[in-house]
Amino acid sequence: MKIYLIGLPGCGKSTLGRQLARELSVAFIDLDQEIEKLVGLSVREIFKQYGESFFRKQESETLRTISEAYTEFVMATGGGAPVFHDNMKLMNAAGKTVFLDVPTREITNRILQSNKNKEERPLLASLAPDELKDKIEFLRSQRISFYREAQITLTEVVGLPDLINAIRD
Repeated sequence: MKIYLIGLPGCGKSTLGRQLARELSVAFIDLDQEIEKLVGLSVREIFKQYGESFFRKQESETLRTISEAYTEFVMATGGGAPVFHDNMKLMNAAGKTVFLDVPTREITNRILQSNKNKEERPLLASLAPDELKDKIEFLRSQRISFYREAQITLTEVVGLPDLINAIRD
């Protein structure tokens, strides 16, 4: 089974994805990390040197390649992955898509308190803490129609038991 976790930055895709992959004994793939390996730069540096369009093209190609190469995995996609190059259609056709629909106030708190510095998130890096929630709400408004195409939606603060129950239903 191929499981694609989608949602806003900070919603828990990587954290829950690693836990779920361990629970299911399948590979965990962080799409952003795969792109970093391929290009040889951090996501932030890719955005800075080549721009978002280049990154989105790499993201789509990497998503397609991994989806074709593996028979089962749990993947944490980047927050924007479902929005570009028909990626949502590809993921829905290849496996199960799960939208982690966490409230923006919770995401804002997580990012501000996280060990993963917000500077590592190119679309959020330059924002002051008081601007962060507005930007996350804006991203949600721009992306929600794509996120709603997911086969499974989990709302509020999501935990591993919720995720396991949802994919087994």
